Amino acid sequence: MKKRQLGSSDLYVSEIGLGCMSLGTEEKKARSIIDEAIDRGINYLDTADLYDYGLNESIVGKSIRHQREQIVLATKIGNHWEEGKEGWFWDPSRKYLKEAVKNSLHRLQTDYIDLLQLHGGTIEDPIDEMIETFEELKKEGYIRYFGISSIRPNVIKRFLNQSSVVSVMMQYSLLDRRPEEWFNLIQEHQVSVIARGPLAKGLLTNRPLSQVSQKMRENGYLDYSIDELESLLLQISEVASDLTLNQKALQYILSNEVVGTVVPGASTIEQVRDNLKVERELTKEEYKMLQSITKSNIYQQHRT
Repeated sequence: MKKRQLGSSDLYVSEIGLGCMSLGTEEKKARSIIDEAIDRGINYLDTADLYDYGLNESIVGKSIRHQREQIVLATKIGNHWEEGKEGWFWDPSRKYLKEAVKNSLHRLQTDYIDLLQLHGGTIEDPIDEMIETFEELKKEGYIRYFGISSIRPNVIKRFLNQSSVVSVMMQYSLLDRRPEEWFNLIQEHQVSVIARGPLAKGLLTNRPLSQVSQKMRENGYLDYSIDELESLLLQISEVASDLTLNQKALQYILSNEVVGTVVPGASTIEQVRDNLKVERELTKEEYKMLQSITKSNIYQQHRT
């Protein structure tokens, strides 16, 4: 498995990581998926306190405790849940962020987190205080580096300009090319993109389009109607025809050097194996062809 440097940090992460949100709550099965990923060369695991109310972190922590030093462990905080209150609520306060980190450390059974990510955020947040809090957590040894998980351009620009973030996690795929508008700026700051959702909710896998949800059938996916998707997927199949759709989807993202790692989720061992079947990289011509047949969409909101 090839590794890439994450931003300006000394973290070197596998080009393909494991997004842990889809692991489920059955511990034995989830741990077998993590073991398979690690055995096949994945060293970047991405979880969050939000996933299954912390259970996901606990499962990840148990799975890696015997090989903690070999893993680049990432989690996310900022969403708050309290007994007696309905649902999660956003809480970017210094007090809660520090409390959340310590709770995550306890669940993960580790003394430090390699990459702590802010799990969302708005331009109205107390960003200066948040940055100070992350820097304090670094000095205190609880985290090694921090990044943000955000699709909002105004939030991304603020953190790039004012903080030492090493990564920006963004939903990015052949069907969602909105992050590309910001790649040059992110790269100028020596920051890496962590790509989530690379398979576009399964649209870029071998799952038949006929199996999509009724909601997607009615509303499509982002800028694409279901009819457009049907036509587009046929066009994509004709490019680099020796590669599977899954392989093309992942290699398209990895063709951008600003990308540090791609983190597809997996709910079975077979999905892990499919994600790691790398036959070859895309040629420049194939990459440009895929760009030419897909939409170069942009984020319309939260720009200033």
